[in-house]
Amino acid sequence: MYLKNILLYNFKNFRETEISFCDGLNCFVGHNGAGKTNLLDAIHYLSLTKSYFGSLDTQNIFHGEENFSITGKYNDVSVQCIQKKGVRKIMRLDGKAYDKMASHIGKIPLIMIAPQDEELIIGGSDLRRKFIDVILSQLNHNYLEHLILYNGVLAQRNALLKQDVIDASLMELFDEGLISHGKIIFEERKKFMEIFFPVFEKYYEKMSAGIEKVSIIYSSPLNENSFEDILLRNADRDRFLQYTTSGIHKDDLDFLMDGYHVRKTGSQGQQKSFLLALRLAQWEVMATQMKVKPLLLLDDIFDKLDVERSKHLMLLLTLGQLGQIFISDTDKNRIENFILQEKNREHRVFSIDNGIVTEDCGNV
Repeated sequence: MYLKNILLYNFKNFRETEISFCDGLNCFVGHNGAGKTNLLDAIHYLSLTKSYFGSLDTQNIFHGEENFSITGKYNDVSVQCIQKKGVRKIMRLDGKAYDKMASHIGKIPLIMIAPQDEELIIGGSDLRRKFIDVILSQLNHNYLEHLILYNGVLAQRNALLKQDVIDASLMELFDEGLISHGKIIFEERKKFMEIFFPVFEKYYEKMSAGIEKVSIIYSSPLNENSFEDILLRNADRDRFLQYTTSGIHKDDLDFLMDGYHVRKTGSQGQQKSFLLALRLAQWEVMATQMKVKPLLLLDDIFDKLDVERSKHLMLLLTLGQLGQIFISDTDKNRIENFILQEKNREHRVFSIDNGIVTEDCGNV
């Protein structure tokens, strides 16, 4: 899958911009705040229907305007995202609008790596669950459906727990919903981690030259108990606290290095290597299972990496197996060095300044 062309209209700091891409390396160079990350986020919208950064859609409309649109042309399909103030967002595939946004997930597989990924390590468990859910939702639409239904039942159950009088028959119905959807989600997450971890371990070893020993532990209350027992055991606690205190919505991933949590003992370079290995493993697992190479978006990835780790990363990225890559950096020399590693691969370099994009036609 290759993105051939993108047209932005009133998206973030882009007024009206059209860019054609190559099938290899597409590099964006500019100072912080110029719009490099915004361009990557537009590409993210076309695959996952929303911003990578979790912002409200209306916040991404050019200041003072009423709407934005993003249109992308791929190998054999076109995708469009339109957001108007006060109106439901529209996603179209070849001109036909989706009834449900979720129906588009997985059509154009994509992975984005950005500095904000550090929150996967230092942030809350919800971010690590989201990491698994985003991957599995692109791999398995059935998983996404169960996840949406589970979250819907969970919201209803939590609302019921806030009532002064709780309808026991309604609570039983919600419990059945959590159990039926939750068991499927748990099993899919568990299966995925069994496949994912060996691939991750391979990439981390390449990134760090095997210096540290890493592991990932999938932590879930369903590892030791049935969902039925969990809900029964926590029934009184749930009523007192007025929300569902345990279930697969509390699952987590423990990221360990030499037996200790990476967030506590890992250096900035080690944490960055851990995150990059997570994303590269995600790319390989998705490419293998989907039989198509996902788009790879790399935003300022060399920040906080020492020279050796940067070299290892460049080597991994220049093996020529990763399909279409979009990479941003503030350092043009670093981009040029990266391209030299891939001298036999098609590439384009774009300079971005305050939402204005110009192609660098030099001899990089």
